[in-house]
Amino acid sequence: MDGINYVDEGQGRPALFVHGVGTGSHLWRDVIAELRGERRCIAIDLPLHGGSDPRDDLSLPALAEAVEELCEHLGLTGIDLVGNDTGGAVCQIFAVRHRERLRTLTLTNCDVHTNTPPEAFKPTVELAAKGELAALTQVLLDHPELLAQTALGEGYERIDDPKAVVDAYIRPILSKPGGGQAFERLLAGIDAKDMIAIEPQLTVLTVPTLLVWGTGDPFFDVSWARWLRDTIPGVREIVEIEGGRLFFPEERAAELVPHLRRFWAHT
Repeated sequence: MDGINYVDEGQGRPALFVHGVGTGSHLWRDVIAELRGERRCIAIDLPLHGGSDPRDDLSLPALAEAVEELCEHLGLTGIDLVGNDTGGAVCQIFAVRHRERLRTLTLTNCDVHTNTPPEAFKPTVELAAKGELAALTQVLLDHPELLAQTALGEGYERIDDPKAVVDAYIRPILSKPGGGQAFERLLAGIDAKDMIAIEPQLTVLTVPTLLVWGTGDPFFDVSWARWLRDTIPGVREIVEIEGGRLFFPEERAAELVPHLRRFWAHT
């Protein structure tokens, strides 16, 4: 398991948390703080993000295999898997490939089927494909107040400390050699074909699944949670977080945790 960083706190049944593009394991810190007294909480930094190294292959299937590498390294089975944003897409791919490792699956606002990448994120992906995103992102290091004008900033209801967000997520990516170009490659490689390809496997996925969806997300409308409900036979329910945006697991962790506890306790 080369170059993969992760958080591993607490003891008990394993809960594994997967973030999306442009964030990191730090996204789950408050969720983990609530749960580490009762669970073993593991949060991966996907390749290129946080403390993890970049890789040549940063496609969604390759990111799912990085999660599998971590599970193999730690000997994880009976996992309660939780994903957000692109990490939710990674979790869907992981779930259909490695069903035997999972006890439950929880998806929060994330890429689903043809909404990969979402329409509102496509201008950012287009900049990445043109090789123009890295330089623009670099500006945030010295001018974090501009964060609210970016796609990352749109994922929050409010940003009280934009510098803290930039330092937690953007700086670790850009500080790596070739990190800006790798980030462009990652975004440009997000392709709906990878999600469309797993639809037949999702239709027979019986892993108990919870959907917790913020209703104020400009990227992932709650209609996509309903698509998952209608596609995955293991879905137990959709919980709506009123007004929650993409990163509500970070902003409103105290609202997510009770739903995780309840779901895990009754599964």
